[in-house]
Amino acid sequence: MNKRIDIYIFLQILKSCSLIFFIFITIAWLMQLTRLFTLSNLIQIDILNIIYLSFFLLPNLFSVILPFILIFGILLCFIKLNKDKELIAIFSLGLDLMPFKNSMIMFSFIILIFYSFLNFFISPKIYEIYKFKEFELRNTLNLNKVVTTNFLKINDGTTLDFKKNKNSYEDIFINFKDNSDNIIFAKNGKIKTENNNIIFKLKNGFKLNINGNEIEKLEFTEYTINFNNETNSNFNNYDRNSLTLFDDFYNKDYLNVSFKVIDILLSLIIIYIFYINNLKNNNFSVRNNLIFIIGSLFLLIFNQLLKNSETNYNFYIFSTTALIITTIICIHLKNRYE
Repeated sequence: MNKRIDIYIFLQILKSCSLIFFIFITIAWLMQLTRLFTLSNLIQIDILNIIYLSFFLLPNLFSVILPFILIFGILLCFIKLNKDKELIAIFSLGLDLMPFKNSMIMFSFIILIFYSFLNFFISPKIYEIYKFKEFELRNTLNLNKVVTTNFLKINDGTTLDFKKNKNSYEDIFINFKDNSDNIIFAKNGKIKTENNNIIFKLKNGFKLNINGNEIEKLEFTEYTINFNNETNSNFNNYDRNSLTLFDDFYNKDYLNVSFKVIDILLSLIIIYIFYINNLKNNNFSVRNNLIFIIGSLFLLIFNQLLKNSETNYNFYIFSTTALIITTIICIHLKNRYE
């Protein structure tokens, strides 16, 4: 009987958190997708590639929003149980808080294991793949996938613009510098990439060579020229979000380890705060729910501000520990004097 109640409460918590998860992850994913669409607007990357790239952000987004999912997921679950009189029914069986403790402990343990793997290994690995693929999209110029250009810079001295009509290139404009300024215009032509070189086979156009006050014009029916494509550069990634636990210890980046540990600890603290603030007293009034939400959000926001500042390991650990202890003491004092 008791185990069935424990499992039932656990499944209700999981159900509510899952609902909040899908709402939050969808909003976060759409916001990131909108940001990534700027890539498509700037260099005309295929939209399907942008959408595919955005899926590699999901584990990282999940690791960021998980504490918020816990805040609203757990609260939603017990507000519903309280509204449906299920909490009173469980208390009337004389079981007191034991089923809720068991369910919360079981849920906390699963969150601890899952969030640890997500924060320390899964999210960094997939985020590293995301960063590499984003780098490739930003820096690898594939003219076959470009629909139109807005004066693409293919190296330090060469700028390209054209209109693409299906598989043909029209109104091709090239501006490049060697010992002088050069402008090439062709009505149509072919463009292909070989061994990091862009080869232009142009038809029906002209070339202007500008050297001081002298301008030399060459008209042509066919003209071939090639340029080095310097948009490809070496991928050099150092992003703390893409470093696993082993990477952090190898780099002796203990501050980043502490960031991830505190993130996990805060998730468990949120569950504990809900227990002592709401569940223990069976108090789900609007005021008490707001205290839980504001207190939890304050912890998360303060932690994020510390992470974004140029803090050191000792100060970060001291500040977050002091804040967590202070918050828990305030909740206990509130309960004592109510």
